[in-house]
Amino acid sequence: MPYSHLNDFPADVRERAARVRLAAFDVDGTLTDGRITLDAEGRESKNFHVADGLGLRLLGDFGITVALVTARGGSVVAARARELGIAHVFTEIGDKRACLDALGAQLGIGREAMAFMGDDLPDLQALAAVGLAVAPADAHPWVRERVHWRARLAGGHGAAREVCDLILAARGHADSVLARYLGA
Repeated sequence: MPYSHLNDFPADVRERAARVRLAAFDVDGTLTDGRITLDAEGRESKNFHVADGLGLRLLGDFGITVALVTARGGSVVAARARELGIAHVFTEIGDKRACLDALGAQLGIGREAMAFMGDDLPDLQALAAVGLAVAPADAHPWVRERVHWRARLAGGHGAAREVCDLILAARGHADSVLARYLGA
């Protein structure tokens, strides 16, 4: 069951989330369930969860910069980012920590104000460097034991939305988000 109130999160995680100004996400296994489908011509397809997409959009709406950082390439990630209005998309990245450091320097955001969600070994250096390191419930065990917090849901099944909701709530935006959808 997803978290419903800010107090459901540990105090140290809430404090870390309240500082986040840049939220970056791995793609495969984090925003997707990790499966990659190739057709006979080698065209790739992936499944993204609609709730994760809304969460990413809400972060942007409330002034939190969103970035996608993936070791794989492909037009699927670029298409999803365009659909969600995400300007910071980095594909074929071998060193995700260096990528985050460069983006942070460009935006004037230090590591303590960054969150990163990843699920597997290529994400470890980035996770170790940021102020809020998060993994989906089904992340590799070596990753799960090295993050500040784990979502209750699996990658590609709403885990990223949990992180988005945590950040929004910790930064004091939950009531505004709800008012938007309740018509208040």
